[in-house]
Amino acid sequence: MYRSHTCGELRSSHINNEVTLAGWVQKVRDKGFMIWIDIRDRYGITQLIFDEDRTPKDVFEKAKTLGREFVVQVSGTVIERESKNKNIPTGTIEILVKGLEILNTATLPPFTIEDNTDGGEDIRMKYRYLDIRRNPVKNKLIFRHQVAMQVRNYLSQQGFIEVETPYLIKSTPEGARDFVVPSRMNEGQFYALPQSPQTFKQLLMVGGMDRYFQIVKCFRDEDLRADRQPEFTQIDCEMTFVNQEDILTVFENMTKHLLREIKGVETDSFPRMSYAEAMQKYGNDKPDIRFGMEFAELNELAKGKGFNVFDAQELIAGIAVPGAAAYTRKQIDALIDWVKRPQVGANGLVWAKYNTDGSLKSSVDKFYSQEDLSQWAEATGAQPGDLILVMAGPTDKTRTQLSALRMEMAERLGLRKPDEFAPLWVVDFPLLEWDEETERYHAMHHPFTSPKPEDIALLDTDPGKVRANAYDLVLNGNEIGGGSVRIHNAQLQSKMFELLGFTKEEAEAQFGFLMNAFRYGAPPHAGIAFGFDRLVAILGGQEIIRDFIAFPKNNAGRDVMINAPSPIAGEQLEELNLQLRLPDPANGA
Repeated sequence: MYRSHTCGELRSSHINNEVTLAGWVQKVRDKGFMIWIDIRDRYGITQLIFDEDRTPKDVFEKAKTLGREFVVQVSGTVIERESKNKNIPTGTIEILVKGLEILNTATLPPFTIEDNTDGGEDIRMKYRYLDIRRNPVKNKLIFRHQVAMQVRNYLSQQGFIEVETPYLIKSTPEGARDFVVPSRMNEGQFYALPQSPQTFKQLLMVGGMDRYFQIVKCFRDEDLRADRQPEFTQIDCEMTFVNQEDILTVFENMTKHLLREIKGVETDSFPRMSYAEAMQKYGNDKPDIRFGMEFAELNELAKGKGFNVFDAQELIAGIAVPGAAAYTRKQIDALIDWVKRPQVGANGLVWAKYNTDGSLKSSVDKFYSQEDLSQWAEATGAQPGDLILVMAGPTDKTRTQLSALRMEMAERLGLRKPDEFAPLWVVDFPLLEWDEETERYHAMHHPFTSPKPEDIALLDTDPGKVRANAYDLVLNGNEIGGGSVRIHNAQLQSKMFELLGFTKEEAEAQFGFLMNAFRYGAPPHAGIAFGFDRLVAILGGQEIIRDFIAFPKNNAGRDVMINAPSPIAGEQLEELNLQLRLPDPANGA
């Protein structure tokens, strides 16, 4: 064997043992008559000592040739370390080396393979295989494995069966663009990579599998933003003969299980909030409830005072920022500039300081009295020492902008603590949303989501008011899971396709296989999918998913390590019966 122990295994109890280790050279310290080398593997670091008087001469000379990241095998005796290192588990011992074999040499790496590296993100992405050797990345991948094992353990104990579904499927409209794969054997026809296994897991329910799950890759060809990846991983689940309450119970318990087993955190029952309430109080459907700053609508208190900016607006809303009354005018002006950025798009910001002496000072003192401002303070829940921030405009736009400001203030004040976990169910979403551009309804979740039973009659009279039998699980301001009770009735599914603008022929062409399956006795069923990458990152105390993925893409959707996507050979294009349309410089295309 190449090794008798790992580089993180040896302790004082191993002193005087003869051992063999293998790993990478982390660091070399050559004092002439003595050489210390740190050797590293996945499990840790062990210090080696080459002593001119005690190490065979040929081994000592060979040690002088070692460089960073050389792959070596060493044998020797475990001895007590004179200068102990309390920062590593092996810090009480070292290996007096008697034998050394260089298994492979190494070029000097483009950045230091240490916890605090000098490599920027671009260079580390290009040499990802080197970056994985660093503890911060290596430990995140090990953490991801641990979460996956806990998910599998929990779901298996609950009677779920892991079933693999195909990656080469039919292109169906599910909200984002498909990645398509040409078929050589079927000229002019294409597979698509699945945006989710949605239809297949429903077919598994028709097939009587009862409880299915899969930790599965999904693919969406969409513009990347907010740390998204074109390929991502879901915990995909489906159950038969269940209602919404059953789903919420099973997967609330799974989340509690993960928090307990992975983080040692015990949680109570998760609060529930309607979509309408989430939008009104927080301006988005995935609110972070680790802190307050709930919206207060101020229309009745702020209109009719002669301030035209407010009088002409659909919504006036504000938040109370704790302890921020001490902000200087320069700091407030910087906030105003922040909300005016294109990413937020606000025209401005009104502020009012609730001073510790009980007085109020605002940017609109000309229009509002102390009594008026004290009503703002009461409505927003402001206390002496707080800063009230107010925005106005069209309802949806203003809520979105104020939500962005709320999150920014929470970041600045350190209120989004990664070691605190605040889960929340958001329910009662609209089933449909109207698209002004296409002048038709789109499914807010997907076409297979069932309406609330009590709202089905509204499908004929007022579709926009129909609520979906859907639910999202939010954790620390991130949607980590979402699902719905599915339509299992062929007539209702046909009605849904009709509302979404599908002709009977289009519905048959796209989803005929599913509709046919429903005719053979589809049971009531429901499911949920968790964004596994995001869940792992949040449990790991971060919101950036990239470091928790072994080989991620960059913000342009490229793998800079293997240089993909890339052109393919002309012979391959011919085999696939494909012809590329090259840009025409004359037409600016």
